[in-house]
Amino acid sequence: MAYADELDPSASVLSFYATDLRRRRELAGISQRDLAKRAHMAPSLLNKIEATKRLPTKDLSELCDEIFGTGDHFQRLWPLVIKYAYPSWFRPYVDLEEAATIIRSFQVQVVPGLLQTEDYARAVFSARRPDTDRVEEQVTARMERQHILGRKIPPKLWVVLDENVLRRRMGSPETMRAQLERVMSAADAPSNVIQVVPYDAGEHAGVAGPFEVLALDEGPDVVYVDGFLQGQILAESEHVRAAERAYDLLTAVALSPGRSIDLIADAMKDLSP
Repeated sequence: MAYADELDPSASVLSFYATDLRRRRELAGISQRDLAKRAHMAPSLLNKIEATKRLPTKDLSELCDEIFGTGDHFQRLWPLVIKYAYPSWFRPYVDLEEAATIIRSFQVQVVPGLLQTEDYARAVFSARRPDTDRVEEQVTARMERQHILGRKIPPKLWVVLDENVLRRRMGSPETMRAQLERVMSAADAPSNVIQVVPYDAGEHAGVAGPFEVLALDEGPDVVYVDGFLQGQILAESEHVRAAERAYDLLTAVALSPGRSIDLIADAMKDLSP
């Protein structure tokens, strides 16, 4: 018996998606190989998707709705399914991020996920040398998180970067250049503020590492702190106050938004061929 035959559709959103995809495909009289061909993917990959061994793509979801006449059924399921690309400990943060009205992010090594390009994110994940298929799933999930910035009323995003983020190349020079262009473009949005703490600022309040402060409409603000193996969400008032004070101190020593853009442009010059 194939693994897909033993799936319980009530076990998770991913299991429901996989079993419903297989059921509707078989009702339509379409073989796995034929659907894979129309989806421009290997039959082995579609087989893994129907067995919950791989995550479905957005393109596959759109194609299935078109072929099976299911409206936007699979497209509506996809954002829920994609959360399975996140580690279980990270999923609560994704929910909080979606609910946040203000996001204040400090980063010392990499551009925050909400502003990463696909190629840059791929380089970041690849540096950890995981399974190649998992890298693509993680990149897809990271790109999906960015939809909150395209909402009619997006969260206010304030990003403070250590200059190290601009100088540490991730991927090829072209990948890094495109990433810095993405950061500069984000700075043009009225809901965003981008600042850089230059090297010559010396020691600063963020030396302990990256963190984010999320302001929510309902409930207290929370802090997310990155770690080696996994991150941690802190909601205790004293921790939130400490993070907010650290962020205030960082913005005080950072360059102004205008001068920060100049420094980012300067870093891009170093990537010129």
